[in-house]
Amino acid sequence: EDGLTARAVVRSPDQLRLTEAELKAEVTRTLTANNPHIPRDIVRFSFKERAYKLVDDMDQTAIHFTLNGYLIHKDSDEGRRQSIRSSTEAEEVPVEPPVEASAEATEEAETKDEEHTEEAEAAGEGEGEEVVEAAEEAAAAEAEEPPPPKQPEKKLANQFNFIERGSTTYHNPLREKGIQTDPAPFETFSENVNQWCIYDAYVEELERMEKAKEKEKAKPLAVKKEDTQTGRKLSFVEPPHSDSLSKVTKAAKIAERMVNLNAFDDIAQDFKYFEDASDEFRGQEGTLLPLWKFQYEKTKKLAVTAISWNPKYKDLFAVGYGSYDFMKQGHGMLLVYTLKNPSFPEYSFSSESGIMCLDFHSDHPHLLAVGFYDGNVAIYNLKKASYQPSYKSSVKSGKHTEPVWQVKWQKDDMDNNSNFFSVSSDGRIVSWTLVKNELVHMDVIKLSADGTMIQGPEGLQLQMLGSGTSFDFHKKIDYLFLVGTEEGKIYKCSKSYSSQFLDVFEAHHMAVDSVSWNPFHLKVFISCSSDWTVKIWDHTIKTPMFVYDLSTAVGDVAWSPYSSTVFAAVTIDGQAHVFDLNINKLEPLCTQLVVTRKKNKTTHIQFNPVYPIILVGDERGLITCLKLSPNLRKKPKQKKGQEVKKGPEVEIAKLEKLLSLVREPGSKE
Repeated sequence: EDGLTARAVVRSPDQLRLTEAELKAEVTRTLTANNPHIPRDIVRFSFKERAYKLVDDMDQTAIHFTLNGYLIHKDSDEGRRQSIRSSTEAEEVPVEPPVEASAEATEEAETKDEEHTEEAEAAGEGEGEEVVEAAEEAAAAEAEEPPPPKQPEKKLANQFNFIERGSTTYHNPLREKGIQTDPAPFETFSENVNQWCIYDAYVEELERMEKAKEKEKAKPLAVKKEDTQTGRKLSFVEPPHSDSLSKVTKAAKIAERMVNLNAFDDIAQDFKYFEDASDEFRGQEGTLLPLWKFQYEKTKKLAVTAISWNPKYKDLFAVGYGSYDFMKQGHGMLLVYTLKNPSFPEYSFSSESGIMCLDFHSDHPHLLAVGFYDGNVAIYNLKKASYQPSYKSSVKSGKHTEPVWQVKWQKDDMDNNSNFFSVSSDGRIVSWTLVKNELVHMDVIKLSADGTMIQGPEGLQLQMLGSGTSFDFHKKIDYLFLVGTEEGKIYKCSKSYSSQFLDVFEAHHMAVDSVSWNPFHLKVFISCSSDWTVKIWDHTIKTPMFVYDLSTAVGDVAWSPYSSTVFAAVTIDGQAHVFDLNINKLEPLCTQLVVTRKKNKTTHIQFNPVYPIILVGDERGLITCLKLSPNLRKKPKQKKGQEVKKGPEVEIAKLEKLLSLVREPGSKE
């Protein structure tokens, strides 16, 4: 007990002294994955917030040992290949017998050495010299014997599949080629332009023109001989100095387009790229964005009577100018514009009578058929530098007696002659064929006004002819066409029958201003009239499928080229209406005022065949280009896992589905 009590606990002088309660208290330690040695105050610059930010997500990993190994598992594919390769190499090593013989020779040499050493030991120390001599002889004998061949070392299998290989790549040789050209010649020119210099230049120009005229007058006999041989009228020949101007016309036209492109750059950007984002908040409605305005100084007092897009050059369109006020008839103009130059027309032609209609040839886009107010028709060739039409009808060649309201090119006949049709208020529908540089006419059909008999001389009953105002040919069936009249009727006619109609539609109460087949559906056509209505028809049914009252006279209507259910119309109050039957069968998606001036009416509308734009013409000679917003050209939404079907079959099915809702059950074919 004394020994036990004598033991004392030795404490370190710096040891902390704790009470019994503190010793018995439990201390909880929590181990975390955070590295206590990483820095806590690293700051980096944030380019997004443009300020220095404290870095929170530091890497907490602490690496104590790293070893890159080359071990491969035995059961893996590479391990099996290595084991097979090592076993085959071991079998291929041959066993050489000379190696064993050399081993026996070495054993005999060793036994001889042992015998020599034993004899030397037995002889004693006194015979050391003899032992040395014997050893020297034995060494000499061994040196004379050939050395044993070395045994080849066995190649160990590489456990790590390590193969050292070297390869060299081919370096392409460098080649140098130099060309030396002569510097372009240049010349320094300087001149001061004053008023008298300009005057002198004009005087010289006038003198040269007078000399040229005198030369032309000095050769009257030669000119007359040529005239008698050809039988053609003499035309004015420009003097030779005009060639200098013709050389710069192309460069001047390109420079003018570049200036216009810079001047109307914001409009060109809107035409190409702008999409109205506000359509998302309008629901189904859309808008028309005004782009360019085309106006010519000489056509301000003329009305736009016809618009036609060129079938080949999608930015080129022709505009006919005349007057719908029959008490104020005057001259007409034909202008051809391009979207690349809205400030000035590409071609301009003037005519004595107002132009009422025009149409581009689909296969020959330089040919333009035109109908006039005086009943004539003509063909303009844009390739020829002439201000007069290449071909024109006359009284002898059977021109119409009243205004020509519409012309349409047809496919070439059996002799590859170009031909087009015309319709007029005189009730005749005439086919014009270009034969040997001459227009030959043939009456296809004469419209008769049913029930309109007038009293003639001596009590004769005379039948009145109908007045055609518009027509359109079927897109697939060549012989089938529709004719609208001033009486409000629409006749379904055939080129094969000149005396009777296939069908008659009691369409409108006033003149039919426009009639047009649907570009996709073979049975559907649309018509508009001054009786305020637009009607959609199935040509196999006498009653209209859809009727829209626009509260004022409708000037023109046109189908869109991209959808079978979209069409647009213009009314005389200056508004444009765009419909999409697939979205709303009752009301237009867009009704927008296009003409802002009072006492001005919109007359015609046309869709561009490629771009999402329309052209609207008015009575003051102004052409307005407008872009359709995304809601007016909606496409079917793509469902998950399904491709959106496109093509004419889809458009036909879309319109057929709408028509099936309004058709009577017994009228289906």
